[in-house]
Amino acid sequence: QVQLVESGGGLVQPGGSLRLSCAASGRIFGIYVMGWYRQAPGKQRELVAVITNGGATTYADSVKGRFTISRDNAKNTVYLQMNSLKPEDKAVYYCKLSPGNYWGQGTQVTVSS
Repeated sequence: QVQLVESGGGLVQPGGSLRLSCAASGRIFGIYVMGWYRQAPGKQRELVAVITNGGATTYADSVKGRFTISRDNAKNTVYLQMNSLKPEDKAVYYCKLSPGNYWGQGTQVTVSS
């Protein structure tokens, strides 16, 4: 079994920054992809960014140039640096590890003045 624990969410003003962290523990073997997804009220969960073991990244168009995903393989931890936050970035952010489709519990990000 794999456990994912997220941290770093909160309330920030438009234009501000937050850094999310997600630490994985448990039976983690081999090559895996870690990523961040988000779900706003009344909307479907959507991909924000993913990163492979080798560091290859993919971003949603809406966050390109503002968000940066990174990982520390030695710590089985993935990060999401979020800059220039906008009110539309408000959502619950979830960490995911694949294969196996393991999800974290989610962390709330609110962008408001």
